[in-house]
Amino acid sequence: MPADTRHDPRRASRSRVLALFGMLTLAALLLADLRILGPDPGRMLAAMAEGLLHPRVTDLAALAEAAGLTVAFALCGVGLGAGSGLLLAPFYRLWPVRAACIAVRSIHELFWALLLMQVTGLSPLTGILAIGLPYAGIFAKVFAEYLDEADPAADRALPPATRPLVRLLYARLPLVLRDMANYTLYRIECGLRSAAVLGFIGLPTLGFLLESQFRQALYAEAAAVLGVYLALILPLRRWMRWPLVPLYLAASVWLLRGVEVPPMGSGVIWRFLTEDIVPAPLRQGDWAALPGWLGRIVEGQMLPGIWTTLVLSQVALGLTAVVAVICFPLIVPRVTGRIGAMLGHGMLVLGRTVPDYMLAFILLQILGPSMLPAVLALGLHNGAIVAHLLGRQSEGICATLRPDAPRGLTLWGYELLPRLFANILALLLYRWEIIVRDSAIFGLIGVATLGFHVDAAIQELRIDRALVLLSGMVALTLVIDAISRRLRHRLRLTATPGVSRAVLPESLGADCIGAVR
Repeated sequence: MPADTRHDPRRASRSRVLALFGMLTLAALLLADLRILGPDPGRMLAAMAEGLLHPRVTDLAALAEAAGLTVAFALCGVGLGAGSGLLLAPFYRLWPVRAACIAVRSIHELFWALLLMQVTGLSPLTGILAIGLPYAGIFAKVFAEYLDEADPAADRALPPATRPLVRLLYARLPLVLRDMANYTLYRIECGLRSAAVLGFIGLPTLGFLLESQFRQALYAEAAAVLGVYLALILPLRRWMRWPLVPLYLAASVWLLRGVEVPPMGSGVIWRFLTEDIVPAPLRQGDWAALPGWLGRIVEGQMLPGIWTTLVLSQVALGLTAVVAVICFPLIVPRVTGRIGAMLGHGMLVLGRTVPDYMLAFILLQILGPSMLPAVLALGLHNGAIVAHLLGRQSEGICATLRPDAPRGLTLWGYELLPRLFANILALLLYRWEIIVRDSAIFGLIGVATLGFHVDAAIQELRIDRALVLLSGMVALTLVIDAISRRLRHRLRLTATPGVSRAVLPESLGADCIGAVR
């Protein structure tokens, strides 16, 4: 190794950061509840495997309707988010706009849906807003970055007196439309995952069918639902054509209009705004009791929930690193061969495509109600995302190697891994905040994360308490985001080479569902 690389202080600092995260992961492993609590995991796994090998459709109409509604929720939600984000992007530098965008995108779609149900019920509007609100914050940030990075030459060519709106429409926006379109296409893929997961809380998407069939041990039928979901999302870039978007949106609105909505009581919106979200002491006019009320929530629920969320997320981050390092060479032909690379691509695509919440729910049926299903789901899903990007970078490195360069595991251990060390660390820091944010939602399946307490408060109709707990989630996301950004800046960990700007948010996941993303 060259001397300048061997003594590079940045490399030493990166090694120390990686060692620190390793020690934190070991400490979290000692604290995490990773027991297998399922009564008979082997029998359950065998039954699921049997169903997976023999999928069965018993109600084709219901399956087709759920698939159509999944697409409809995704398209309408993403459309709302993209349109709102485009309008907000030019003003993203203003701190009120930026703060609002950070707040809405820091709350997971499932939590948004649980809150909105108190006002809009189990209605299409709930699903559309649950996807559209956080996605608006995400789109605003990403679109603002695209506009800021546009080539300034066209802007400078306009007369000095040209109005800002004209500059935006004629000088900057045309230069980044392609990047925006590519990112929106990826966001539709995310929207399909979000729409499917919203079924787990009652909306009539594929997730609703999947949960119902798993709870009834109808594994063959559940396998058919999974197959339909994969058939929708895997060929997305083939059936999603921009000229057809107006037709798709019209069909989506028509489908959603036909959804039966349970009636809500009169005055529910007014009661929500004037009573439900107002802290209990203030509703009773007892301002002096407010600090004690907040203190009990923070001490009894928020801090324990944050602690469990951090423990779970740290173990999942460690598993993400292991999966990424082991799996990224699987898609490199010089390591695994052409056929092996094809199989590796298929495995990583499957890992990236199945939502972590859906995977955790399936693993919960096998392993029982501990942290283990959530850790495995987060680690496998995020590890597949990171491995995919590292594999793409590895293919670029291999193209520059001499014909007589080593192959197989020697290439992986002595060429690819050392060269990608900084990129691996950068990607793990990008995913860290996303993993922390996603860890909270596993409280909905019984893990005592912050989401567990949020769900309990909503079930008890204590919306004021739920909002306090969600504010803790926002604060935690912002803290992790700030630490991650500071580390990346201090260690000079920049965007990874060989990946276009439009693909970068997809691959890193930094703009999908978190405060950075």
